[in-house]
Amino acid sequence: MAKRTIRDLNLKGRRVFIRVDFNVPLKGGVIGDDTRIRESLPTIKYALDAGAGCVMLASHLGRPKGKPNPDMSLRPVAARVGDLLGRAVGFAEDCVGPAAESAVKSAPPGGVVLLENLRFHAEEEKNDPGFAKGLAALCDVYVNDAFGAAHRAHASVEAMVRLVPDAAAGLLMEKEVRYLGAAIGNPERPFVAIIGGAKVSDKIEVIENLIPRVDRLLIGGAMAYTFFKAMGKPVGKSLVEDDKLDSARDVMARAKERGLQLLLPLDHVVAPKLEAGSPSETLNVDDAAIGERMGLDIGPKTVGPTQVRSRMRRPSSGMDRWACSRSTRSQRARWVSRRRSRT
Repeated sequence: MAKRTIRDLNLKGRRVFIRVDFNVPLKGGVIGDDTRIRESLPTIKYALDAGAGCVMLASHLGRPKGKPNPDMSLRPVAARVGDLLGRAVGFAEDCVGPAAESAVKSAPPGGVVLLENLRFHAEEEKNDPGFAKGLAALCDVYVNDAFGAAHRAHASVEAMVRLVPDAAAGLLMEKEVRYLGAAIGNPERPFVAIIGGAKVSDKIEVIENLIPRVDRLLIGGAMAYTFFKAMGKPVGKSLVEDDKLDSARDVMARAKERGLQLLLPLDHVVAPKLEAGSPSETLNVDDAAIGERMGLDIGPKTVGPTQVRSRMRRPSSGMDRWACSRSTRSQRARWVSRRRSRT
């Protein structure tokens, strides 16, 4: 089915709101990895080349819990976007209200403005209609290029779209949807899905839809600890969604029923807290020595090849060990890299 994209919109002289995903690793004002910024450059450049009167960029960064947090300000990101575009990028001290309106109004013709962190307002994650109205008042055209946030019913992703008649997907969104459609509709075999992230609740529907389609399902990230706890393994103070333990058990039962290999990490790096300099130790995931510490990363057994390829060919009896054949190691390496960039 054809999807409406930014190419289908008239942008000439119009105010274009692009919802991007600039949730980059940021510490002390220094960006650790600008991949997400670079991935949205084609959409931003397209809007500028098409004669947009003003391009405003909006994103979240981290989890500021609905209030301003200087450590999660997007100001350093504005500077990086400017460097990559080779032009000045304005910065609005807020994403709605007078500060945002003034920044957009004062932008030169064909200017670019990055709005402050959307999640500095609790209304963003609540999908608040009033907040969405404030965002919509800034623009004439809406473009969603934030594939990583597209599943969330947040004001800048869902409610706002209903208030801006001219709305479409960005070029990055188009690329991701095309790739995902091909991967799901007619995948090459073996078809391996790698799922990470913090919460099972964010991914449960995706996992359920993948179970009948994939040959192997690898689950990592913090969400793995909900599965570990559902299996009775020690998790210490690791992030766990206790209200999703039954969902995790159901996923494992469905995988077992289908003979699907559902793979979890073998070992992990644990520490008292997520903080630079905090003493850490690598343990097997079933080692009770985790005590009151939390799991923060996968260990070397998980990263490295641990099983012979023949083991990967046979049907699983249910929950299996994390391992990949040669054809999936590059996918796993990319997942490891992305997970570490989010930590």
